Amino acid sequence: MRLKLLSPSEMSPAQKETYDESIAGKRGAPPAPMMAWLNSPEMARHATRLGEVLRFDTMFPAKLSEIAILVTARHWTAHYEWYAHKRLALKGGMDPGIIDDIRNRRTPTFDDPRGQLIYDVAKSLHEGRGVSQALYDEAVKVLTVRGVTEIIGLCGYYTMVSMTLNTFDFELPAGEVSELA
Repeated sequence: MRLKLLSPSEMSPAQKETYDESIAGKRGAPPAPMMAWLNSPEMARHATRLGEVLRFDTMFPAKLSEIAILVTARHWTAHYEWYAHKRLALKGGMDPGIIDDIRNRRTPTFDDPRGQLIYDVAKSLHEGRGVSQALYDEAVKVLTVRGVTEIIGLCGYYTMVSMTLNTFDFELPAGEVSELA
């Protein structure tokens, strides 16, 4: 770990206020990257609020939103993010085979066309830096403009999470080994 994470007693008033707001939210605990973002308390406050919206208040259930998050974690080879969100994806009902395919950089087979489109849009955003007109049209038809917007938000936010976790070299919990090569 490249950064000393502050305990609440070591935080400035602005840091502590952001920390307290995060633990009072739907997560009940501070998200790992927020502990690094606290070096910029105002950024941490807004990023954590955005993360809470994207985690809990999109139009997608976890089984679907976690597709975009896992594609992002895999794209960035973000070990901690993968570890955390694989568990959330399984808890949300995602097929373990889909998770394995994403981990192994294989295109999964989805029984829900929404899952396929979320995967395709997320992959296209990361690898193609955009979305073709045909993919956009199909995604809007099936997922709506709101859905496409929220996939972009998930991929963008979790890119920032991945960059943070990778840059500050967040470690997995004791005894855990990364599944990503």
